[in-house]
Amino acid sequence: MSSPDPQVRAARNHSTSSAARGPVVAVTGAASGIGDLLTRRLAASDEVKQVIAIDERRGEVTEAQWHILDVRDPAIAEKLRGADVVVHLAVDLDLETDPAARTAFNVRGTQTVLTAAAAAGVHRVVLCTSAMVYGALPDNDIPLSEDAELRATAEATGVGDLLEIERLARRAPRAHPGLHVTVVRPAVLVGGTDTALTRYFESPRLLVVAGSRPTWQFCHVDDLVSALEYAALEKVDGEFAVGCDGWLEQEEVEELSGIRRMELPSAVALGAAARLHRIGLTPSPAGDLAYTMHPWVVSVGRLHDAGWRPQWTNEEVLAALLEEVQGRHTVAGRRLGRKDATAAGAAGATVALLGTAALVRQMRKRRGL
Repeated sequence: MSSPDPQVRAARNHSTSSAARGPVVAVTGAASGIGDLLTRRLAASDEVKQVIAIDERRGEVTEAQWHILDVRDPAIAEKLRGADVVVHLAVDLDLETDPAARTAFNVRGTQTVLTAAAAAGVHRVVLCTSAMVYGALPDNDIPLSEDAELRATAEATGVGDLLEIERLARRAPRAHPGLHVTVVRPAVLVGGTDTALTRYFESPRLLVVAGSRPTWQFCHVDDLVSALEYAALEKVDGEFAVGCDGWLEQEEVEELSGIRRMELPSAVALGAAARLHRIGLTPSPAGDLAYTMHPWVVSVGRLHDAGWRPQWTNEEVLAALLEEVQGRHTVAGRRLGRKDATAAGAAGATVALLGTAALVRQMRKRRGL
């Protein structure tokens, strides 16, 4: 049998040496969602020596070394031994999860992973939060600098948890010298996601609060995964945002989507949202509305400086989102069945929102209040 072509042999040797030099990367939350996508990407990379996958169930990436356990279990420290980098993606932001249970899982899980990583000799942990931590405020710069102050409050779904994760990230290097923490903050995430912001596009009308100036910047999960790979390979560090270049104004979103707006006074919209959430009719608190009212567009300069570029544009991600949510019907953040959706469509979203007072009275009568 003839020997391989010298160029083929050199390529093989280069691939082998690159893998040998590459890091061992552990991924938590590796069995599903973004964790699964990143695990697949890292396992296929010549720049990664080995992937350690951690979750409460085994995923489908056979090339990874799997450990089945809860990230809050201190035994995770032993599973992380030998890893150079940990990408922590076991974070629950499900709208339907009990808020107290969600916070307990997210905060305790992150604390445990950071402590365990330090104990295992890991030198870098990558955390994923959201650009929502900057806050959606009327006086925000467009775009916000990645160094901008985090001015969000805990009034929106999961944002309180993300702010606490950010605080843990800042404290960890002081508590554990030698441990470096990278924080990745995606814009509105699209691609198999279900959030208050993606449900906004399931409504029969796009709610616009009078006097507000919404701006929209999206991030496709494919781009987030590639940015997380950059962080895992230490091509970029510190705190950085990820998303499409630029942004869309509300008028552009309406034109591209073909969905007409429903404009309401601030007091009516916020009051209705607060009441619906308080009586348990919707999963989204009133604080979620701020992210559809005020700008929170971010610069992605640090990733650009590292050579990364998004593969998706805002227009393309919006089109993908509209295709994904087709057939779903949501009013005021509440997912409706087909029968309810038909009624809501006939009455119009305005009637649905303005009828909140009647809903509240009805619920109070049932409860005998």
